[in-house]
Amino acid sequence: MRVPHILLLGYIALFAICGWAPHDRATWWAENIPIVLIAAGLVATFGKFRFSNMSYLLMSVLVYMHTIGGHFTFERVPFDWITDMFSFERNHYDRIAHFSVGFYAYPIAELLLRKKVVRSTAVLLLFPVFAIFTVAALYEIIEWIYAALQGGSSGAAFLGSQGDIWDAQRDMLADGLGAIVVTLYFWVRWRRVLPDGDWTTSRNLVE
Repeated sequence: MRVPHILLLGYIALFAICGWAPHDRATWWAENIPIVLIAAGLVATFGKFRFSNMSYLLMSVLVYMHTIGGHFTFERVPFDWITDMFSFERNHYDRIAHFSVGFYAYPIAELLLRKKVVRSTAVLLLFPVFAIFTVAALYEIIEWIYAALQGGSSGAAFLGSQGDIWDAQRDMLADGLGAIVVTLYFWVRWRRVLPDGDWTTSRNLVE
C-alpha cells in the first residue's frame, strides 16, 4: 500500500472518531470543511498528478492536527504538557497547526519544478512562501468574518484568539515561518536540479 493511501485511511479514521460528539458542532463544521476540501482535492487529482511521499506527509500534518482541533476546539486540545513545560499562558496547539500550514510550500515548490512553470530558482523558492502568506492572510479574514457573523461561543472558539490581541498576526507569522523552513529544506534537498528545473534529472523526487 502506498504512503498516500495509508495517510488517507488514517485521516478517514481520525475524521470519524473526531466527528463523534465534538465540543461544539458548529465549530466542528467550520474547522473541518476546508480540511475535507483539501483532502478531497488531493484525492481527485491523485491520478493526474501524484506528489512525492514527502509532500503528502507534510500536507497530512495540518489535516490531522486540524481534525483534532475541530473536535476539541483548538484552545481546548489536551496540550497542557507543552504549556506547563514552557510556562506558556495559552494553549499553543493552534500555533503549531498554523506552522504546519506552511508545510504546503513544499508541494507548491515541487509542482512548480515538475511542471517546469518557472525557470528562475529565486521565483521557484519565493513563490511558495508568498503563496502561504497570502493564504494565511485570507484565512484570518475568513475567521474574522465568521466570528463576527456567528458570534457567541462558537464564533470565539473558531477565532481561537484566547485573549491575544495579536493572535491574527502571530498566526500569519507561524504560517510563514513554516513555509520558510520547508522551502529551505526543499532547496537543500533538490538544489542540484533547481537551476534548470529539469525534472528528468531527479526521478527520486516522487519517492
